[in-house]
Amino acid sequence: MALPTALEAADGPRAIDTHAHQPTSEFLHDAGGQMMKDAADRFGTDLETDTYEHMIEEYHEVGVGRAVLLGWDAETNTGNPPVPNDYVAEVRDEYDDFFIGFGSVDPLKDDCVEEAIRCVEDLDLVGFKFQQIAQGFDPSAPEHRELWATIEGLEVPVVFHGGNSTLGACSPGGRGLKIKYGNPMLIDDVAAEFPELQILIAHPAYPWEKEQLAICQQKGNVYMDLSGWMPRYIDDQVLHYAKTLLKDKVMFGTDYPMLEPKPWLEQFAELEFPEEIQRKILWETAEEFLGL
Repeated sequence: MALPTALEAADGPRAIDTHAHQPTSEFLHDAGGQMMKDAADRFGTDLETDTYEHMIEEYHEVGVGRAVLLGWDAETNTGNPPVPNDYVAEVRDEYDDFFIGFGSVDPLKDDCVEEAIRCVEDLDLVGFKFQQIAQGFDPSAPEHRELWATIEGLEVPVVFHGGNSTLGACSPGGRGLKIKYGNPMLIDDVAAEFPELQILIAHPAYPWEKEQLAICQQKGNVYMDLSGWMPRYIDDQVLHYAKTLLKDKVMFGTDYPMLEPKPWLEQFAELEFPEEIQRKILWETAEEFLGL
C-alpha cells in the first residue's frame, strides 16, 4: 500500500511522531504491569519487547525522521514503578538525532515540582507527558496549579491524555482506573488559567471528541494529535476539522509500540488529504510546536 504523497515527495525521513513509548520492559512490563496486559489481551496483541535500533529502522523505512519519546510515572495511583526520567534522557542521548525526550512527573508525589525543574534544567528534557487516568488526578484541581505554573515558567510543552484508556480493559473495576479524568474539559481549565502553557491533547478523545475539537478551536495554546487510533476508525468530524478549521492544530502520532508507523501511515494515505494538509499534520505543525 502507498504512503502519504507528502512523504513520497519529502527529501528523506521528515515526519515527526509526537507520541511514542519505549518498546522495552521499562514501559511495557514494569510501568505497565497488569493494566497493560489487560489492554493487550483485550485487543489481541502481545507485550513482546524490541530494541531501539529496530524501532528507529521501522520509522525511517516509512519516512519518519523523529519521534517524541515519553516518560511515564503513575506510581502513586497504580503502584507500578515509573519509566525513570534519567532513563528517558539516556535513551535520548544515545539516539539524539531521532528521539525528542519528554519527562513525566507524578502529580500526586510531594516532589513533583522539583522533579519537573530537574527534568528540564538538569536532564535537558523538552516537555512533559501526563496520563490522568493512570495517574488518577484531575488536572483542573487547584492543588496542581503550582505544577502547571512551574512548567509554564520553564517554557516547555505538555502532553495530556485525552479520552478513554484501554489500560485495565475488561478487568474487574478496570483496575480502579477512572476514565472521567480523560475528559478534555478538565484540560480546558488549565489552558485558560495558564495561557502561555503549550498543550497537546493526545488521541482523538473518545467519547469526548466534540469537546476536544471545541477546546482546540477556542484555545490558541491547545493542539491535538491522532495517536492511539488507526485512521480509518477516527471519528469523521475529527478528520473534517483536521483538514479545515483545525488544519494548523492537528499532529501525527502513533502510540508506538501499540500502533506501528507503517500501517498507520498507509491508512492515513487512504484518507486522501491534500498534500498541503498532510505536510501540516505529519511534520510542519509539530516542528513549530516543539520548536525544532
